[in-house]
Amino acid sequence: MDPASFAAMPAVLGKPDLDAVLPQVNRFRMLDGLLMEAGEDGVLVGFKEIRGDDWWAADHLPGRPIFPGVLQCELAAQLCTWDIVTRQLPEGDREGAFIGFGGVDNARFRTAVVPDCRLVVAAKVEKSTRRLWRYQAQGWIGADLAFEAQIMGVRLG
Repeated sequence: MDPASFAAMPAVLGKPDLDAVLPQVNRFRMLDGLLMEAGEDGVLVGFKEIRGDDWWAADHLPGRPIFPGVLQCELAAQLCTWDIVTRQLPEGDREGAFIGFGGVDNARFRTAVVPDCRLVVAAKVEKSTRRLWRYQAQGWIGADLAFEAQIMGVRLG
């Protein structure tokens, strides 16, 4: 897939769809929407609009806002959580499922993510068990790779 093709693509799922699955709300909801649900290849694509008036922008870093790497990982984790609850769990097991952030490995940050841009995140499940999932995730700004990491989700309830 050409990551630049997602820069202006409209969302296929938005806030109401995410609200039904993700427990994070208000300022801590990193995921703004999905651009592509997982197809046969298992890749799903979400996004966050990075804005200069976001809650973190005034303090990280004053005069030169950079979207924190830890929030980039949280964004990827929320995308993966959406996939776990809507696709990975058996249908009868989804109600009330709580997926926690189980870990992050091999995180690399390639370029500063600064307002105003769309950070597009793609993820694909690499390992799936009854209680643990591992995804390969990448974040893009246009055609530029911003970050990559392995994201783990663990079922807590």
